Amino acid sequence: MPEQHQQGKLYKWVAVLTGSKNALKGGGFFLGAALLSWIGFYFALVSMMIVLAVALIINIVCLNQQKEKTKNKPKFSQLFSKSRSVNILSAARLCLFGARDVWFVVAIPVYFQAVLHWSHTQVGTFMAAWIIGYGCIQSVVPSITGNKHSKVPDGRSALIWAIPLTIVPFGIAMSLPYEISFLYREWLLIIGLSVFGVLFAINSSVHSFLILAYSNSEGVSLDVGFYYMANALGRLIGTVLSGTLYQYYALEGCLYASSAFLLLTIIISIFLPKTFNHIAFVKRQIP
Repeated sequence: MPEQHQQGKLYKWVAVLTGSKNALKGGGFFLGAALLSWIGFYFALVSMMIVLAVALIINIVCLNQQKEKTKNKPKFSQLFSKSRSVNILSAARLCLFGARDVWFVVAIPVYFQAVLHWSHTQVGTFMAAWIIGYGCIQSVVPSITGNKHSKVPDGRSALIWAIPLTIVPFGIAMSLPYEISFLYREWLLIIGLSVFGVLFAINSSVHSFLILAYSNSEGVSLDVGFYYMANALGRLIGTVLSGTLYQYYALEGCLYASSAFLLLTIIISIFLPKTFNHIAFVKRQIP
């Protein structure tokens, strides 16, 4: 099988797996909205604590069983990637997910309920639909970016797709301060954030493929782990800023911050390698 075809096939499977995983997350938003409506905020949190405690116990038991099988235990310093390509991509990933969660986690749900007077069910339905739609788009991204010709993305692709994404939150933020009806604001946010979701899914899938392409063949799991650690840090920063900025600068401030994060993503993506080691790449297995 030609190398380029193998790369294209792997790109397709990466997109399908990550997309289906994210689509499943949408069910959590439906469940969260239902719990808020049925049992209220306090008991919804208690229910989450119980489920998480059960999951923690299961993980502790399973990890202890696997502990004896682990021969190579890397030091903490080894968790940080020594690859320039992976470090640059991880920085871009951090900013990308900070750009999403700075409006997604706190600002938009609170705005929908406090300003547009949506119910818990309406807010939960929108958030769930956004996540499910994002996952579905993510699973077909190879068809959008050229997989029909066995073409796989590179650093240039990550840079190009980040540019239109940056424009969306900036355009929404510029439009909100004007004296417009609630109905217009609703549709502006629904359509605008849906467009953001489509472009974000493409950017996310491109990054997910590139981390496999850039990773060291002898330490793929460590490189991927470092990459997702950056992903989690971006989400943490975005979450904290989402609540803070909304209190002081409203939804517009969160959207401007999203654009700032994405501008940083563009600047960082300029330095992403435009090529990778094709021979080493096709021999790797997905971690």
